Parts: sequence; C-alpha cells; structure tokens
Amino acid sequence: MSEPPKTAETPQTPGTAGGTPPVRILVCDDHAVVRAGLLALLHSAPDIEVVGEAGSGEEALALARKVNPDVVLMDLQLGAGIDGVETTRRLRSTAPAPHVLVLTTYDTDADVTRAVEAGATGYLLKAERPEDLFAAVHAAAQGRPALSPPVADRVMSRLRDPRPTLTPRERDILAHLARGLANHAIARALFISEATVKTHLRRIYDKLGVDTRAGAVAVAKEQRLLP
Repeated sequence: MSEPPKTAETPQTPGTAGGTPPVRILVCDDHAVVRAGLLALLHSAPDIEVVGEAGSGEEALALARKVNPDVVLMDLQLGAGIDGVETTRRLRSTAPAPHVLVLTTYDTDADVTRAVEAGATGYLLKAERPEDLFAAVHAAAQGRPALSPPVADRVMSRLRDPRPTLTPRERDILAHLARGLANHAIARALFISEATVKTHLRRIYDKLGVDTRAGAVAVAKEQRLLP
C-alpha cells in the first residue's frame, strides 16, 4: 500500500494555507463592464482575494463595513451620488480604515491632490499593466504609496515648482471663474471679448495642469492663487 504524499513537500503559493495571507480587496467602479474586467484580472492573482464589488460610493461604504477589506480599489468618477474622493475620505475616517488605491483615467493635478488629501494611499491610471496593478495593491495594503509614473512626474514637478506663475489678467479671470461667472459674463466684467477669455482659460488650464473650470478653481484655492 503506497504512502500518502507528505504535505511538507507540497509547495505553498502566496495566499494559501501556510503562506502569506492574501490581500482582501473591494472594487468600486460604476461601470459594470470595467468592474467585471477588474474582478477577472484580480481573481487571477493568487495573493489577492476579492471580497466585494460596488457600483457607487454609498454601496462601497456600506459593503466595506461588512467585509472589512485591506484595500479598496476606487474609481474617482462614480456617476450619481458621492464621488470617489468623498468616498475615500469617509472610508479613511472609519475604524478599522482600509487603505484606498485610486484607479482612474484622470491624472490632473487637482484630481491627484484631492485624492491624496482625502487619504488615498496610491494613485494608479487604468492604462497600467496588470503586474503593476498587483504590485500597487500589495504596496497599498502595507501603507506604502503607489503612483503611476505620469502621476509621480506631476507630483515631482509640483514639488520643484509648486506655485504656477499667472499673469495679472489670468488672475483676474481666475477670480471671476471662482465666483461662478460664465465666459460671457467675465468678458463683460473685464471689457474683453469672449474669445479672449477662452484663450486665457486655455493658458490657465495648462499652467495649473487641469482641464475643467472646477479643477482650475480647486488648484487655485489650494495654491492660494486667488485674492
């Protein structure tokens, strides 16, 4: 009668009994197709365990309280309801607080700043390779920052030159923008054409590293560029 195989000779893989516990992850993305793709990808990693999925910020908050994930993979734009930044802020204020790894297509300075200030441990772009995503998940689980190269470059550039230089006219337009004025109203207030306002706005966006009016105002407030 043959002897049964010895368990000591059975190789252990990460996430299996006797090995490193898998990272418990909750995925939050409002696009069902994107979410399904992420789940399939994460399930292929033996050292990552998906413990839940959410299609909204509110759903992610409720589910996190039930499953206690180590990491929440968070999209920034979540459709109706609270966005990814506010969801991150609320998750980080809970106890125990999971780490949040942002996974998004947006890499403007305003988006990165808001996410980090809300408590995100890492900021990854959806164009990253699967192995980079897996590495970032493990880094986030250990509380170590994980940034996509383009995001890291932006952060370093801002550290080297933290205050963008705006012309007096650009500052005037930015101040009116912060008051919620539309382009035609800004043009009337400053006695310039609406086309000139649009030209100045494009330059302001480029200097601040944003692509929306709200983003420009957010960065301007953060950098104390408003009067």
